[in-house]
Amino acid sequence: MKKILFLFAIVMGASMSMEAQSISPNAIGLRFGAGNGLGTEISYQKALGGNRLELDLGLNSNDNYDRFALTGVYQWVWNLEGRFNWYAGVGATLGSWSYNDNFTGANEGGFNAGATGQLGIEYDFNIPLQLSLDVRPNFWLLDDAGFDWNGIALGVRYQF
Repeated sequence: MKKILFLFAIVMGASMSMEAQSISPNAIGLRFGAGNGLGTEISYQKALGGNRLELDLGLNSNDNYDRFALTGVYQWVWNLEGRFNWYAGVGATLGSWSYNDNFTGANEGGFNAGATGQLGIEYDFNIPLQLSLDVRPNFWLLDDAGFDWNGIALGVRYQF
């Protein structure tokens, strides 16, 4: 009987320590990324219990390359300590891209869709401000199929 109670206490303690922190119901802001040029996204987060849905609408461009995309990611959020969290998620991206090489005259473009992953850390301040750093690799399935890693992105969001 003591072993069963001991095992029950360990399981309950582990499950309570792994519960996600209560997160803000909504957050909106900007996500500034790296990758192929400077990318900027309008970012919206909606809490779903202890997890959340993030929707980002953005533009990534440089001298020769432009990409417009809508990304949706379901994120699992875990508390590290206090207001410091980490998160991981999976989702999808839809977008269009164009490439114009002024030197050679090459001109291409198209529509693309792919699977997306996300891994990051965030800090929620005592004021309704959230800062995050994350990476979001993409596995493109249509048109320009392949893999890309957009570098590290900084998110700045107002929580409400």
